[in-house]
Amino acid sequence: MSPLCEHCGENITKISQQISVMRKEIKNLRQTLDSAARAHRKHLLSIQTAVSTTDFTGHDKKDYTPSSPSLSAQDALQQGKIQTVPIGYISSCFSLKNGTPRQPTICGPSRARLQVQQSVFNNPEHALVGLEQYSHVWIIFLFHKNGHLSHKAKVKPPRLNGQRVGVYSTRSPHRPNSLGLTLAKLDKIQGDTLHLSDIDMIAGTPVLDIKPYIPEYDSPRERTAMDSNPRLLGVSENETDLLNFHLDQDAQREEKRAGDDDKDEICRQPAQFILPKEADSLLREVESFINKDDPSPPECKSKARVPDCVKAEPPAPIVDRPCYGGESSTTVADWIREPPVSRLDVRFTPHAQEQLEEFVPAHLSEPSDCSRPRFKFLRSPEEAAAAIRGVLSADPRSVYRRTRCRDRLFFFTLDTADVTCWFGQGFAEVLQVRPVGSQQAEEPLE
Repeated sequence: MSPLCEHCGENITKISQQISVMRKEIKNLRQTLDSAARAHRKHLLSIQTAVSTTDFTGHDKKDYTPSSPSLSAQDALQQGKIQTVPIGYISSCFSLKNGTPRQPTICGPSRARLQVQQSVFNNPEHALVGLEQYSHVWIIFLFHKNGHLSHKAKVKPPRLNGQRVGVYSTRSPHRPNSLGLTLAKLDKIQGDTLHLSDIDMIAGTPVLDIKPYIPEYDSPRERTAMDSNPRLLGVSENETDLLNFHLDQDAQREEKRAGDDDKDEICRQPAQFILPKEADSLLREVESFINKDDPSPPECKSKARVPDCVKAEPPAPIVDRPCYGGESSTTVADWIREPPVSRLDVRFTPHAQEQLEEFVPAHLSEPSDCSRPRFKFLRSPEEAAAAIRGVLSADPRSVYRRTRCRDRLFFFTLDTADVTCWFGQGFAEVLQVRPVGSQQAEEPLE
C-alpha cells in the first residue's frame, strides 16, 4: 500500500473533526429530545390531574358536594389520600424566608394574624368560640416556600453545621408531605381573626388546622398533675371525695394486714416453709445469737421497740397505665441542647439604633402627613430590637453562607423594616434598619 500524500492526510483530519462535531450534535439532540419528552409527560400529567378534578359539566369537583359520599372518596380517606383545604393564611411580620426563625421560641416578639376563611365556615367566628380560654395553640401548616417538591432521607440541619441525620429526626421543611407544626402564643381573638406571637411562619403560609395546647395532655412533665388530680380526668368533687374515702379505707386495711403479716413473718419467724436441714440449723444459730444479745422477746407493740423490729413496707400498687411525672423523662438528641453552632452576641451600631427608633409602633396613631416609618405588627422599637436579637443570636445563615460567604452582608426583613448586618467571630452586628421599599440612596456602611 502506497503511503498517503500530505493532501490526503489533511482531508482525513478534517473529516475526523467533522465526525466529532456531528457526534456532539447528535448527543445534544438526544438530550433535547429527552428534555422534551419529560416536559411532555409532565404536561400530560397536569392535564390528567385537571381532567380528574373536573366533571363533565365543566364544574370543579372540589366545589361540588355530592349528596352521598362516593365509594372512591371513602376508599381514599381510608388509605390516607385526602385533599387538604387551607382554613386561612398567615399574615406575619416575616415576609421572606431569609431571617425567619427556625423555631417559635427563638423570637418571642414575633407576631402574626390568622383569619379563618368564610369559604370554610359560614360563620368563622363560631369555630373559635371557647378558644380564648387557652394561652397557646398548635398551628398545623404547609411549607409552601420550599422551592421544590424533592426530599431526601438524610438532611443537613443548620445547627449541625453540615452533618447529616435522618429527616425524621429533624424539623426540616423538606419532607415528603411538607407539613409544619408550631406552638404559638394566643394573644387575643377578634371575631374570625387570631392574634398570635412567638411564631416562626412567613406571610402567606397556608394553615390547615388549629388545636388548643393542653399541658396535661401535650407535656409529659405536666401529666403528673393529671394523675394526682382526678378532677382533670372528668371526676366530680363528690365522686372524688367518695373515691378517696374508699381508697383510704382499703389502704388502711391492706396496711394493717401487711403489718400483721410482717410482724408474724419477721418478729416471730413462723415455720411456713420446709427448709433444708442446713438452712434450718443456720437460722436456729442466728436466732440463738440474737436472743443471747437481747434476751427480751421482740415485741413490736412497744413504741420503744419499733426501731429494733424490721418493718416491711407494703408493696407498691401495680399500675396498668404508664406512670408519668418525676420518674418519667423525655430525651432529645445531644445536638439539640449542645449544638455545634453556638449562640451569637448581637450588637447595634449607633446609626442602626437611631434608624430603629424612628419607627412608629403599630398601636400608636400618628398624623397622616407623618413621614416616619410605621410598624405593622411590632409595638415598640424596643420590641423590634429584641426580635432582631432573637433572630440573629440563633445564626439564621445556612451552612453554605456560614462557610462560603462569611465576609458578605446578610439581609432580612422584619415587619416593615429591612435589616442589614454582618457576622464576625461569635457576634452579629446590625448596620442598617430601613423601611421596606425605601428609595433612599444607600448610605455607606461603616
